Order: sequence, then C-alpha cells, then structure tokens
Amino acid sequence: MRGVPVGAPVTVGPAAHDGTTIAFRPDAGIFETTACSFAVLAERFRQVAFLNRELVISLTDERPADGPRVVRFRFPDGVRDFVAALEVEAGAGLGPDVIGFEREDPRMAGAMEVALAWGGLSGVRVRGFVNSRRTPEGGTHVDGFRDGVTAAITSYAPGLAPSRVDELLTAVVSVKLAQPEFLGATRGLLGNTEVRVCVAEAVREHLCAWFEAHPERAAEVVRRIGRGGEPD
Repeated sequence: MRGVPVGAPVTVGPAAHDGTTIAFRPDAGIFETTACSFAVLAERFRQVAFLNRELVISLTDERPADGPRVVRFRFPDGVRDFVAALEVEAGAGLGPDVIGFEREDPRMAGAMEVALAWGGLSGVRVRGFVNSRRTPEGGTHVDGFRDGVTAAITSYAPGLAPSRVDELLTAVVSVKLAQPEFLGATRGLLGNTEVRVCVAEAVREHLCAWFEAHPERAAEVVRRIGRGGEPD
C-alpha cells in the first residue's frame, strides 16, 4: 500500500446532492501511465450506458485550453441501440429489424438482455457481456445465444444449413448474474453451465414468436442468410 492519509475524515456541512466524490492523482509507481485518455473513458462509458438502459453518464474533461469537453450518454433502447450502432460503425445497412428482448430467469440467478440484426456485411459480430463487462472469449451466454438462433432459424427454414445461420449477424448478449463463474485468469470466458440452457431457450422462443408475427420480414432474413448478403 502506498501513500499516507493527510488527516482523518471530518464533517464539513450539508451536501447539495447525494453520492460520493473521489479525487486522486495516479501514482506513477503503480500505473503505467498517469494521463487519463478522454477517448478511452468516453468509449467505456458509452458501452456501459448501452448495457444499462436507465443509466445516464456524463464525462467532462477540463484540461483543454479552449474549454471543457463534455459528452453525455443515454440509450433508452439499451442493447438494441448498441446493435444499431455496431451496424452503422461496421458500414452495414440495417437488416429488416433490430430484434431484442429481456428476460429474468431464476435458474441462472440473473437476467439477460439480447439484441440482434442481420445486416448487409458478411461475417459475424457477436459481443458478449457479463455484469456490463466484456467477455472477449465468449462463454456459455454466447454459446446459448448461438444455440437458440440456430434452433429458431432451422425450425422456420429446415432447408437452411445450420452453418449459415449466423451469417451477416450482429448481436449483443448481455447477462447480469448474481454469481458469475469465469474460466481462466483473464475473466474473459463465462463458465456457468445453466446460463447456456436459459439463454438458448429464451432466444429460440423469442425468435420463433417474432418469425410467426412477422412472416414477410422473417422470409427476408432467411433470404439474406441463404444468399450470404448478395443482391437478389
């Protein structure tokens, strides 16, 4: 532990707002860099705002000589907005719809929020998150998502090869768990076995219901997958 307190906490009077303010200077003996990157912080705060729809985050950088830089993040549609942003950033036009849902499931002691779209660029862009933290190696939540999508699509279009189901797919799979279990030292791979079953079931049920309610758009999704995004 480094540093010593300059004094004991003292009461200075009533506060105008609730909350806690922490001020500190990074210790060069601990941190690789002591300069905060506005771009890095802004991107992380933006991501957190996508994953928590009720959250509003403001970031102010008072260092610029020509005045403070301020950004504010709020995304009322949560991960649906996240998927739409990923599609735009990838240069793809949105597919027929951004499809999304939320569900709590006591079997995994948590909740899930999922959104997906079949866009216009080849490849697969699926991002997984656990408690608002990225899991770059995936895990049972991402595996369950793929299981559910495959089951729904192949049920709707039996002639479609399962290997093509996630072609053109952009998705965000976010789970909030009371007791997440990670595999490996980097916490980049979720290991909770019950999560796979719960997410797969929810995705399959929601997509099957969406296909039934929107047959014309569902047919367009299948056509896009079948032709790999190439024009008719």
